[in-house]
Amino acid sequence: MDTYFADLHIHSRFSMATSRDTDPVRLDWWARRKGLGLIGTGDCLHPGWLEELEACLTEAGDGVCRLREELVLPGAPAGETPRFLVSGEVSAVYRREGRTRRVHLLLLLPGLAAARDVAARLDRYGKLASDGRPTLSMDCRELLSEVLEACPAAELVPAHIWTPHYSMMGAFTGFESPADCFGDLAGHIHAAETGLSSDPPMNWRVPALDGLTLISNSDAHSPAKLGREANLLETERDYPSLIRALRTGEGFAGTVEFFPEEGKYHLDGHRKCGIRLTPAETIALGGVCPVCGRKLTIGVEHRVEELAARPAGEVPEGAKPYRCLTPLREAVAASLGISAVGKRSGALYERMLRELGPELVVLQDWDLEEVRRTAGPCVAEGLRRLRAGQVDLQPGFDGEGGVVGLLSAGEIRELGGVKSVPAGAEGVPRSAEWY
Repeated sequence: MDTYFADLHIHSRFSMATSRDTDPVRLDWWARRKGLGLIGTGDCLHPGWLEELEACLTEAGDGVCRLREELVLPGAPAGETPRFLVSGEVSAVYRREGRTRRVHLLLLLPGLAAARDVAARLDRYGKLASDGRPTLSMDCRELLSEVLEACPAAELVPAHIWTPHYSMMGAFTGFESPADCFGDLAGHIHAAETGLSSDPPMNWRVPALDGLTLISNSDAHSPAKLGREANLLETERDYPSLIRALRTGEGFAGTVEFFPEEGKYHLDGHRKCGIRLTPAETIALGGVCPVCGRKLTIGVEHRVEELAARPAGEVPEGAKPYRCLTPLREAVAASLGISAVGKRSGALYERMLRELGPELVVLQDWDLEEVRRTAGPCVAEGLRRLRAGQVDLQPGFDGEGGVVGLLSAGEIRELGGVKSVPAGAEGVPRSAEWY
């Protein structure tokens, strides 16, 4: 039995708005850097990506794969070889009860042959080659039925369930429960993905989600974004064990989360007009932008409040542990008052990975005195505050990401500022760029 982090929802370069470097080789390399033991392949229904996966991966156990040994990049971090679990996302767009429904769903499958079978079944509902995340003209219940007909062992998980525009329970889709969405097949839904703009305590307030395993994934559109949210499992690294954990909770040990305020849709607002609002402020304005008079985008916190039946802070029986963190490079930048996309933060980030180890381990567990010696006192203090939840948060809204603050300018000066680091790092593939 292993203890490992899993990131099951990612994308390939065949999806829109993704890095050209999102290929199996660099996904493997970045998974090692992040400390992930299991990652989704993403986009498993796309014929081009599926062909590439078949060429680059080899079987590594019951329903999971690994990168072929000869393809592992020179200088790849040592440690456990990441496993790939066949996964993909689909967008179901359809009309029901006079409303347009747009729901994103995460598909988990027991191997590449199963992906071929499911793709053949779904091909008549949309152009699978048009996008790594294909748009299918079919009801969610119908989609679930077709997937299970093609592969009874498949698992379908509603993705980022609160996102306003493309989710099961978001403000613009209108479903209030899995039963509303999947009808008589709702019993085949065992897990739900919380998304970047919510955390488990927000979801615990909604009884409609009781009995579902709450999972978190990165939804990465580039290799560097892997692991920004992840799941902690204590199981064998194979498909049956993972699915058993999702269905029963056995071996599912918790999640690593964004602070929900970091998400792009946490609060209400109108990005074009620079308007960010709490639910109460939105209600007082009648749901319209006070600048332009157009309809506001209702955020995740507001939608949760609409469906909540429990007070904030109540923990339901069987709830799993979670931990809110922020990606290491962003934490470094917030600790030093520098850009998260600049050369200084990038060089220091590379140094920490090289000298301390994988990102998720450094963020959560690494001795702070060693962090201080490697990255300086500001970063050590920033990680201490991050672990303790002592952060300043500027919430995201209407597609604008939130901002995490750790140290003030005065505190940075007092602690000594930026540790001197080399301008770059050797042996880093092009995907080390920050996207």
